Amino acid sequence: MRPSRRAVITTATAAAAVAAAPHPAAARPHRPLRTGFERLARDGYALLDGQKVGVVTNPTGITRDARHIVDVMHADDRVRLTAVFGPEHGFRGTAQAGGSEGRYDDPATGLPVYDTYLKSGRPLADVFTASGVDTVVFDIQDVGARFYTYIWTLYDCMEAARLAGKRFVVLDRPNPVTGRAALGPVLHKEFATFVGRQPIAQAHGMTVAELARLFNGEFLTDPVPLETVTMSGWDRSDFYDASGLPWVPPSPNMPTPETALVYSGTCLFEGTNLSEGRGTTRPFELLGAEGVDRHWAAAANELGLPGVRFREAWFAPTFSKFQGRTIGGVQVHVHDRAAFDPVRTGIGLLVTAKRTWSGFAWRPDNWIDKLTGTTRVRTMIDAGAGTDEVVADWRADLAAFRRVRRAHLLYR
Repeated sequence: MRPSRRAVITTATAAAAVAAAPHPAAARPHRPLRTGFERLARDGYALLDGQKVGVVTNPTGITRDARHIVDVMHADDRVRLTAVFGPEHGFRGTAQAGGSEGRYDDPATGLPVYDTYLKSGRPLADVFTASGVDTVVFDIQDVGARFYTYIWTLYDCMEAARLAGKRFVVLDRPNPVTGRAALGPVLHKEFATFVGRQPIAQAHGMTVAELARLFNGEFLTDPVPLETVTMSGWDRSDFYDASGLPWVPPSPNMPTPETALVYSGTCLFEGTNLSEGRGTTRPFELLGAEGVDRHWAAAANELGLPGVRFREAWFAPTFSKFQGRTIGGVQVHVHDRAAFDPVRTGIGLLVTAKRTWSGFAWRPDNWIDKLTGTTRVRTMIDAGAGTDEVVADWRADLAAFRRVRRAHLLYR
């Protein structure tokens, strides 16, 4: 059955839809945001008519009244949902970082749940084949950072769907930290891992549907049959609170939209011997280590970074680095999120941490190079470079990525 043009905007019609869209300032009061799933359901699931459907999702795949889309679809005779695929942390979200739920039958629906975590290529294609689905649907809330693994679950599932001969549909959700601009270093292919498969910017400034178009058009050797269901009523300058959607932590250490706001910069501290705040109520906003004192916050404030201030902080993580020990550091306070640059802030904090704390060290496996996608951040900071110098080093690569990115954007 042919999908309704009213409710579904696919890759073929996206450019025309963007060009015809009214000015967001005029439209917002009259056009509340509708997610891709909301538009799909409102259209009677026409895009999925006659198909056995499997959904790649996690606890963030919810409606605005906080019901999970799997539960909603399972109860609706208009769609034939036959399988669920869980990413890192699992479909129902029971696993911590670096874990998943494995293969099981969902107690709420009886649907078979398959594990995608750390699977790619032919092994993941075999999972799709074994499930018996005709169409794979993706609906997961991203947070806007290259090293957040769900976008690479998207990439791997697209590639595997092509190998298995399946259709692929992406249901779009907001980028919670806006889609205004791409920021930070662009990954160099020699550093490709599950925290960055392809050369995109550290803060990509895209939605998952836009990323799917980018992956299909630029990086996959053979494109998958791809369709995207866009949102309505979303503007690129919108933060998550403009959506009216409830926030569900996409992972255990992403408790609030404010966490997502700083994450693409402060997650770089995973590549150091400092705590990135895991095991606290403010992960990625609290950073520190034993021996760090007030001098770090003072030095960071002297940088005059836009939209942010730093407070001397003391905290005791309940797990991860420095578990159960009181440590000193900083708390990141964003006071003007429109002016705030998370990646520049992360670099400034690395530079000042190294200058003010003699115990500063990179992780021995140089994980920082995987996170930044380059050796340059680490080696320049080690050589004494300042924040402006480090940020300027990726300017050309970032400009090139922004040109490529522009062709795949779906919203004004």
